[in-house]
Amino acid sequence: MRFMMLMIPLGYENAPPEVPLDPERVAAMMRYNEALKDAGVLITLDGLHPPSTGARVSFATGQPIVTDGPFAEAKEVLGGYWMIEVASRAEAIAWAKKCPASANEIIEVRQVQEMADYSPEVQEIVSGFGDLKT
Repeated sequence: MRFMMLMIPLGYENAPPEVPLDPERVAAMMRYNEALKDAGVLITLDGLHPPSTGARVSFATGQPIVTDGPFAEAKEVLGGYWMIEVASRAEAIAWAKKCPASANEIIEVRQVQEMADYSPEVQEIVSGFGDLKT
């Protein structure tokens, strides 16, 4: 089973484009990342720049509308993610609990939809994209 662990750093929605990183926190996070890798569960991971450097494309009017960040209505935003493959939801949560997150960070754990989760009709429609998985 694949799961995404989504890092939600509270306050990141208002962060400036250049956020200084604390070397000690980075080192702690790298030790955690190495533990995921050494356990053979890590598929990929990435950190994300603050929303102030991003853009949103909305379609409320039927046409794409681009809004540059920061986004005034944002209450929680992603700061990064890990994609892991584990045997169960409980195991994914156990890994999330081991993260050296700070008091202002939340990790949301979400299962990735697999082909078997879809109806036969939907499986047929999306079958050509199965080759994209690594």
